[in-house]
Amino acid sequence: MAAIKQILVANDHNTIRDGLQGLLGHETDLRIAACVACGPDAVRAAGAMHPDLVITDIVAGTNGAESIAQIKRDNPEVRILVLTCHTDDAHLFAALNAGADGYVLKSDTEQELLAAVRSLLAGKIFLSPAICDRVVDGYLGNRSLRTQTPRAATIDLLTKREREVLKLIAAGHRTRDIADLLALSPKTIEKHRGNLMCKLELGSTAAATAYAFANGLVQP
Repeated sequence: MAAIKQILVANDHNTIRDGLQGLLGHETDLRIAACVACGPDAVRAAGAMHPDLVITDIVAGTNGAESIAQIKRDNPEVRILVLTCHTDDAHLFAALNAGADGYVLKSDTEQELLAAVRSLLAGKIFLSPAICDRVVDGYLGNRSLRTQTPRAATIDLLTKREREVLKLIAAGHRTRDIADLLALSPKTIEKHRGNLMCKLELGSTAAATAYAFANGLVQP
């Protein structure tokens, strides 16, 4: 029997907690193990319980992005899903570059939210369909995704191999899968991954995927 996945919910609104409990409570392999407020409480709880997944909001004034980054530093294996009402580029890229693995909106359907949870626990990333539509159009908040990185980095900075790796990352493949597809070692793939993330100043796989969508390398 598969182990039950432990979930930490970081949100100070009872309605959100109750909604998640109602949605995930029917899933026999998922369990909301704890609920806390956003920010420092989430960092402490994640460090104490080592959950499989953290579902958190990213709210101005609560150091949301810093908390996501700290959770990732302390628990590199934990998956982080941002559940928020914020659709603007500032919140989106703050979350993704801090290390969030997924970004969904409170206006998304229950099916989309559950799909996001399942995707993250399977080691993949998930972006809200509403966000994907805007990313694929190449714009977030009426500005090109390329301008969201500190140096306005372009795809031209990447080598041919790094572009191949980026495409496969965005298509949802893991390091070992990419290594098999390109007939390279996992260590070499990790090197290419690190190089392209550094060149494009991207902080997470989700951010890299969004960048690939916006630049037409893959379709969601």
